[in-house]
Amino acid sequence: MRTLIIEDETAAALNLAAILKQTAPGIEVIATLESVEESVAWLKANPQPDLIFMDIHLADGDSFRIFDFVEITAPVVFTTAYDQYALEAFKVNSIDYLLKPIKTSDVVRALSKLRRLTAVEQRDYGTRVRTLVAERVENESVFLVHVRDRIIPLRREQIAYCYTSNERVTAYGYDGVAYPLNRTLEMLQAQLPEVDFFRANRQFIVARGAVKEIVVWFGNRLALTLTVPTPERIVISKARVPEFKAWLRAVHPAE
Repeated sequence: MRTLIIEDETAAALNLAAILKQTAPGIEVIATLESVEESVAWLKANPQPDLIFMDIHLADGDSFRIFDFVEITAPVVFTTAYDQYALEAFKVNSIDYLLKPIKTSDVVRALSKLRRLTAVEQRDYGTRVRTLVAERVENESVFLVHVRDRIIPLRREQIAYCYTSNERVTAYGYDGVAYPLNRTLEMLQAQLPEVDFFRANRQFIVARGAVKEIVVWFGNRLALTLTVPTPERIVISKARVPEFKAWLRAVHPAE
């Protein structure tokens, strides 16, 4: 059984691999990945494994982000130090999880359950995992921003815009404070609700409440002015102008 481990804590990954080697000699750990970005790249470049052990919280964000970019068909066993929301959801949906520190008996139980699943039950299990992930992403309204030795909660309604430059993504609040995020702009676009946020171009996602003024720019493009300063001008291409106007009118039909 070709097995993939997605875990950013080296000790935890080694412990899990050792337990698998001891209790299930037929399992081959084909790769150990440490981040959302690395996992997405690997899954796009390789055939699906037979089983995935996936830690919920990775260095560059929740592992649920992986599902935004890759269709995962393999059964997934989630691992977590403690996540009350996830644990309750896993129990309700009968999705397997391992609570850290991982115990041998828990791994044996999870493997035994998965081995008993028929092909139809495996497909149903996969559907339940994808549904849970989609609900988790939809309901996630707080980003945890890591700044040195602090963790700052950032509510999405605080975000005026997100900006990427030199492969770094920063969210800016309505108060002008910058919050570095360990996610790509594509990840944020998948997570932020479309009704409130618009992908203006390759560098900006803007919040509806931050749009102060719209000016017709050269070549029938639009230039946006926000209620907070931006590092450069936000320009919407001619091709995307109708989409942007429709986005505004969707909530403000009188405009």
